Amino acid sequence: MSEEKSFHELEKNIIQAKEEIEALRFSDDPEDQTKVSQLKEKITQEWKKIRPYLNPYHIVQMARHPQRPYTLDYISFLFHDFIELHGDRRSADDAAIVAGFAFYRKKSIALVGHQKGRRTRERLNRNFAQPNPEGYRKALRVMKLAEKFGVPLVTFIDTPGAYPGIRAEEKGQAEAIAYNIKEISRIKVPVVNVVIGEGGSGGALGIGVGDAILMLENSFYSVISPEGCAAILWKDQGAVSEAAENLKFLAKDLLDLGIIDEIIPEPPGGAHVDYEQTFANTEKVLNQTLQNLESLSPEKRLEKRYQKFRKIGVFTEK
Repeated sequence: MSEEKSFHELEKNIIQAKEEIEALRFSDDPEDQTKVSQLKEKITQEWKKIRPYLNPYHIVQMARHPQRPYTLDYISFLFHDFIELHGDRRSADDAAIVAGFAFYRKKSIALVGHQKGRRTRERLNRNFAQPNPEGYRKALRVMKLAEKFGVPLVTFIDTPGAYPGIRAEEKGQAEAIAYNIKEISRIKVPVVNVVIGEGGSGGALGIGVGDAILMLENSFYSVISPEGCAAILWKDQGAVSEAAENLKFLAKDLLDLGIIDEIIPEPPGGAHVDYEQTFANTEKVLNQTLQNLESLSPEKRLEKRYQKFRKIGVFTEK
């Protein structure tokens, strides 16, 4: 098997099996259910063949997979009675970020996350999950309400980056992100960040400060995209795979560096192959993380949060 193939080429047999499972999902025929079990086993075996050949850029392609679950998918499965709030109370509403309140295990919780679109029109409406300043201000508005009402906050990170357009800069893009980072760092309620796909630079950091950072196994969190890095350092898009290798932005790398706190395992084939298992794995880790954070006093949480981010970037050479 060649490493030069894209992930989408490597996963063809897995996607075919997934589609067959979807076609049989609501069948009551015992033979069909047996076939579903066989197809799931086929996916597992195919994944075992593919996994050793995946390089960091393949993981980037998985994190960007168009069928990967997005923020609203997680909210729909993990939480109940979600009420979305709109607008930043200054200028506009930004559909690239969704924010609001819901119930989680019979308790109130605040939710903020980047949202991509499935279809072309929705992608355009949500600006491909690239927030403008009003998106970050809307997010902060909900975060402050979470603090006011004393409920935990969970953010879902999945963005290629903040929108780099002239209008965004004119409206204070950098200031909005920087202000969010400052304010979130001292919010007194438990804050959990979950990287579910792309974690792109300041676009992610604008909602990415918290007590615990969790990452889906096949996601990435980076100061720059591998394409951007290749353009700057190599001036050659043929060096994208090399850039991805050197950026060390995968979950396992960031766990070793102490930047994230825990990796959420994905099912064979990736999160886009089995939503239910992905959501179950996420819920298990999220629940335990929230319980641990809620057992601490606000003062202890804030001190641990401060120390956590002070240590990022500190290293010793061997």
